[in-house]
Amino acid sequence: MPAQKIETGHEDTVHDVAMDYYGKRVATASSDATIKIIGVNNNSGSQHLASLKGHKGPVWQVSWAHPKFGSILASCSYDGQVIIWKEGNQNEWLQAHIFNDHKSSVNSIAWAPHELGLCLACGSSDGNISVFTVRADGGWDTTRIDQAHPVGVTSVSWAPAMAPGALVGSGLLDPVQKLASCGCDNTVKVWKLYNGTWKMDCFPALQMHNDWVRSVAWAPNLGLPKSTIASASQDGTVVIWTCAKEGEQWEGKVLEDFKTPVWSVSWSLTGNLLAVADGNNNVTLWKEAVDGQWQQVTVVEP
Repeated sequence: MPAQKIETGHEDTVHDVAMDYYGKRVATASSDATIKIIGVNNNSGSQHLASLKGHKGPVWQVSWAHPKFGSILASCSYDGQVIIWKEGNQNEWLQAHIFNDHKSSVNSIAWAPHELGLCLACGSSDGNISVFTVRADGGWDTTRIDQAHPVGVTSVSWAPAMAPGALVGSGLLDPVQKLASCGCDNTVKVWKLYNGTWKMDCFPALQMHNDWVRSVAWAPNLGLPKSTIASASQDGTVVIWTCAKEGEQWEGKVLEDFKTPVWSVSWSLTGNLLAVADGNNNVTLWKEAVDGQWQQVTVVEP
């Protein structure tokens, strides 16, 4: 598929791009405090569909909810707000809900696996993580992880809803509610919801980075017993964390030292390819070989 250039129309830096479930639209987040919705198709290029205004500062991230909940987008900003946008008529977006729970910049948002319902995790520079879940009556319940990373949370990522090893074992298991987070304390942490309360699920915190951890991504596991998390840091390294089975210790292995800050890591839907975006404006794709070593398979040309 040839690369397609998209003119966003933003007047400042673009911080995030998210493609919807069907690959038909992208949402972009920018320092100009707006979100743009752009239609993309292979033949006629891209078209501007909507511009969402509501934030009072740079918008760091946008995230589409699963389409079974309708056409819903979440955004988070330096202004401390998280906005849930809902599409009414085609390309007409309304602010369905605004969360003002955080006292400083909200740096990362992530929708939970759809099996858990409409549920959004948010990580903030105030050190806290909040999790908002929609109720049957349309209101929202909030659970919190206070001081998850006291000097600031930079990224949050949900574990797959299918319990590790669910395909190997037998019987139906309740979906798992777990989160990974990272922050300015140079650590990655894993959290699990027990009876409505979030508790740390890794001891001690996962520490192999020696500078801010910028991005964390939990790999889809497709029911296999092993859990895998990737983390990317200002220190130039990407670490692959694995937990052989529930209750065991996490082990970390450096994927690569990129010799420049690494901004973002992201898994393919099958969990076997990892995309890494680094400070030299490179995006590289990595794959685990049969012997457990990671190899670069390609560079995405800008």
